[in-house]
Amino acid sequence: MEELTGSSPKITQLLSPTTHNGGFRTMPFIIVNESFEKVASYGLMPNMIFYLMKEYNLNAATGTTILLLWSATSNAFAIVGAFLSDSYLGRFRVIVLGSISSLLGMILLWLTAMVPETKPSSPLSQPSSSQLTLLFSSFLLMSIGAGCIRPCSIAFGADQLIKIDGPNNEGILQSFFNWFYASTGISTILALTVIVYIQDHFGWKVGFAVPAFLMLIAALLFLVGSPLYIKVKASKSLFTGFFQVLVLALRNRNLPFPVNSSHGCYHQAPHSELIEPTKNLSFLNKACINENPSSNPKKKLCTVDQVESLKSLVRVIPIWSSGIILQVIINQSSFTAIQASTMDRHLTSHFQIPAGSFTVFLVLTLTIWVAMYDRVIVPLMAKYMRKPRGLGQNQRMGIGILVSVAAMAVSAGVEMVRRRSAIGEGLADNPLRVVNMSAMWLVPQQCLLGLAEAIYAVAQIEFFYSHFSKNMASVAMGIFTLGMAAGNLIGSLIVKIVDGVTKRGARKRKPNMRVEQKQRFVMVAKGLYDLTVYDLMDRPNLKEYIFGLLSYCARKQDLEIF
Repeated sequence: MEELTGSSPKITQLLSPTTHNGGFRTMPFIIVNESFEKVASYGLMPNMIFYLMKEYNLNAATGTTILLLWSATSNAFAIVGAFLSDSYLGRFRVIVLGSISSLLGMILLWLTAMVPETKPSSPLSQPSSSQLTLLFSSFLLMSIGAGCIRPCSIAFGADQLIKIDGPNNEGILQSFFNWFYASTGISTILALTVIVYIQDHFGWKVGFAVPAFLMLIAALLFLVGSPLYIKVKASKSLFTGFFQVLVLALRNRNLPFPVNSSHGCYHQAPHSELIEPTKNLSFLNKACINENPSSNPKKKLCTVDQVESLKSLVRVIPIWSSGIILQVIINQSSFTAIQASTMDRHLTSHFQIPAGSFTVFLVLTLTIWVAMYDRVIVPLMAKYMRKPRGLGQNQRMGIGILVSVAAMAVSAGVEMVRRRSAIGEGLADNPLRVVNMSAMWLVPQQCLLGLAEAIYAVAQIEFFYSHFSKNMASVAMGIFTLGMAAGNLIGSLIVKIVDGVTKRGARKRKPNMRVEQKQRFVMVAKGLYDLTVYDLMDRPNLKEYIFGLLSYCARKQDLEIF
């Protein structure tokens, strides 16, 4: 797929050349808002599996499924937030709306910890429907908030930096994306260490109050910077325009294409630089053909801009789909926390790493890589390889997928060793006992996952943003998070299937070793499958060898996944 350069017509500039707003002075307000939202929301996720298991008496599989569905809902709402910001309210108002919704959700979750009647009364009782409704309502409010903030913050920040006819727009965007990701990485590290430590040592009441307070600070800081922002106005509904293009292209399917693409043959939007549509996906061009170029069209026509916007969305679908399984692999924090809780987490005789904090190694690796890539690797490649922007977007995404496959292979190997140790110590039927094995064995796989996300995610966001026009910037982030939602849904489905299959084969076995091993094996299989689809479709012998190897391993593990 073609990668666009700084002269690409896809990056349209809608900002006034005389505006005195925007610029780097707005970055503290925007990035601090996003960072505090990350600290607040991500700080809740690692230990939430233990909150559901200990306070609501849910088993590990059910709790993990609920958390994956919660994460999927948050990411799916991002496309709604993107739609509202680009088509109706504008990014500033949607971010404010999301901040308020997240704050209300966190307050409601804090109340579930404060009020005993909101949870089951005994360790043997199950939560009532009203108790679950209250809990899920807090999750829903936080999902709405995340869906409004996450697709808009990075696009809103880019609005402040892009200038009309700026020669360095492309470089500024790449650097901004890297540092935005690095800053949110640092905030996530704080969430996975400080917030998790507070929850472990001061309880759920304080542990849930701190994120709510941080969310309040985030909302207030964002509002303080309001006079300084460039606020790009929302255009008319993009999705309505997409539907119109499809309807008109179907209605005009028998209409011949213009022999000479002279001026006026295609319906042009006022003040638009696009005179005629591109040649690919040409069947959509019939939605904007003007049968009488010498006069105004007598019937409703779509503009060339509308047609090209829909084409840009269709063109990125293959790249978007390639990242879904990567998100399935990355979103394993609940399993990592449960796994770490059964291993020796002591650094010293008096201090042990909280089980929910092991994901911090993923985020730490991500943060270090994006900073190093932007400040060290790119300048070196520009100097010695004449690549001023480093590796291409497609190259980085391919490398990210390959690294994620390696991460899951390492993860599966560690789990096999852990299970063997537990069986050797007679703990196969006691999932709560700690195995005589250091939890630091989990660090390499977390570092590889962080490297995979750092390489792939930044490149994919940059790819989406460069292929969409400016009025679709939030949609770019929306479909990125929609891929995360699809990954969460597939992850929850895998958990349910593996849990059901293993229970059917061994009703008396505790949910300790076998489920985790099989679940991680499926991750490796799916990761390799995604790699073959993405990069090896033209190498059938290699693909056949990989599938043969996986089938043999599956038979050895008593798994039927092919």
